[in-house]
Amino acid sequence: MEAYLGIDVGSVTTKFAVLNRDDELVAHLYLPTQGKPTEMTRQGLARIKEQLPPEVNISGVATTGSARYLAGVLVGADLVKNEITSHAIGALHYFPGAQTVIEIGGQDSKIIIIREGMVTDFGMNTVCAAGTGSFLDHQAQRLNMSIEHFSRRALESTAPVPIAGRCTVFAESDMIHKQQSGYRTEDIIYGLCQALVRNYLNSVSLGKDIQPPIIFQGGVAFNQGMVKALQEELETEVIVPTHHEVMGAIGAALLVHEEMVNRQKGSKFKGFSVSEIKYHTASF
Repeated sequence: MEAYLGIDVGSVTTKFAVLNRDDELVAHLYLPTQGKPTEMTRQGLARIKEQLPPEVNISGVATTGSARYLAGVLVGADLVKNEITSHAIGALHYFPGAQTVIEIGGQDSKIIIIREGMVTDFGMNTVCAAGTGSFLDHQAQRLNMSIEHFSRRALESTAPVPIAGRCTVFAESDMIHKQQSGYRTEDIIYGLCQALVRNYLNSVSLGKDIQPPIIFQGGVAFNQGMVKALQEELETEVIVPTHHEVMGAIGAALLVHEEMVNRQKGSKFKGFSVSEIKYHTASF
């Protein structure tokens, strides 16, 4: 079985996707990075191997994400690509007519503008965590509920409370103030979702020509409150792909498949045995 592996090592989560020769997803994995990109890449390789049949032949490997170069050296990547390209290719594979890709991850967010199958513009937020998954996780923990419960409670809101969402510190203090004032928890949670969406649209996507179809990717797309708030603010449908959380890894796998078809020599992949080697990282 010929297969292609995409690895997306982000600051909060590490994603793996394996596609067959027909570019169908045959295995995927979503792990917390926990500040240990080399360790999670090793663990991920071992776990993704368990999902694959014994006769699989990895014919190409690509890495993407904030630790893409480190992961690339570790596994012997044939291709190292930035997240913008990987997410755009992943979206276009499932939605060829996509014109806008919204991607919100653990610690950054981005917007990708696509016209006629080509990336024409993009924006990123890499200096502030407001509106990202880590902030939403923190607020769910502070309210003593799982992120899944947090997401469901947002949909129960009937009168969302305005929350200051320009900064995580101000948003949290505003939420505490609203709780102390007696507002319902679900209204505070959905008010936060609305605030984070406004923050995203006023910073990351400011000045961008947002046109449907709009594809919402990344781990934050699990949060139904954020999906609903985006649809209300943009006044149009927002599509969440089935495997939205691993779309960067899927895009990387698609890109390396294309690369290896045009390349005469075989893959540089070091094999799944990499997962058994102990690595020591150093800087110079």
